[in-house]
Amino acid sequence: MGGRGYKPDVASINMFETREESLMSEIFRLNDYLARIGVEGPLRADLATLTKLQAAHVAALPFEGLDPLLRRPVALDLAALQAKIVDGRRGGYCYEQNAIFAAALDALGFEVTRLGARVRWMSPPDAPLGPRTHMLLKVDLDGIAYLADVGFGACLLEAPLRLEIGAEQRTAMGTYRLTDGEGHYTLSAQRPDGWRAMYAFNLEPQLAADYELGNYFTSTHPQAPFPNVLIMERLLADQRLKLVNLRLIAEARDGRVVSERTIASAEDLADVLDQTFQITPPVPAAEIFARISG
Repeated sequence: MGGRGYKPDVASINMFETREESLMSEIFRLNDYLARIGVEGPLRADLATLTKLQAAHVAALPFEGLDPLLRRPVALDLAALQAKIVDGRRGGYCYEQNAIFAAALDALGFEVTRLGARVRWMSPPDAPLGPRTHMLLKVDLDGIAYLADVGFGACLLEAPLRLEIGAEQRTAMGTYRLTDGEGHYTLSAQRPDGWRAMYAFNLEPQLAADYELGNYFTSTHPQAPFPNVLIMERLLADQRLKLVNLRLIAEARDGRVVSERTIASAEDLADVLDQTFQITPPVPAAEIFARISG
């Protein structure tokens, strides 16, 4: 980039700087968010509130990648996120989910650090690390650091995890552990066939510009999963519900599949979106069905 004749795109640089300033200045409507996820006060910046909010968030706001699949832009500014997720009957994927969750935690007085992770879920154990394409949060409470993540759509977390190496941490819907090596942490989930790596990360804070670039890649690159596969997930008190294209799957807390069926028609898909995942898609279900059944 620094070779002879190269001229930096000042407009693009200024766009990211201006974008970051605007993100910081936007107003978050906390009461509307709390009503959307069904949480009432009193709320304080403590572990009980963090745990309550995270469980309510993943139950009410499903992980869904409809916009990338439909080639619709994914906007990360707070105004757009609130219009889509809080005011609209929609969910979103990691950048959207964790951005709006972070805004809620900020508004409640939590100490939040925005991080980036490299997804490992579908990678062989010896595969090299890929780019940072996942957003997660670190929340510090009384000298203890917790991971708070409401946007990992392969294995949603319904509770914060201590940033503690080696310990197996059991939640209502899973068992997890953190390992440390070669300059990064790896979060893994216990599955029926053993431990499975979810993602690798370090504690370097991310900027709004980092997320803008990661979001653009994740939502538009032809080799990224979201423009090619419909991925949805909702986490209930005792069940993990997933939709992968036409496969509707229910998993137990250990990842064991307890039921699975194939979406049979556009009408069936419309019913699943409305009743199971409780969202109103941005286009008719027939258009989505045609894309994922072709």
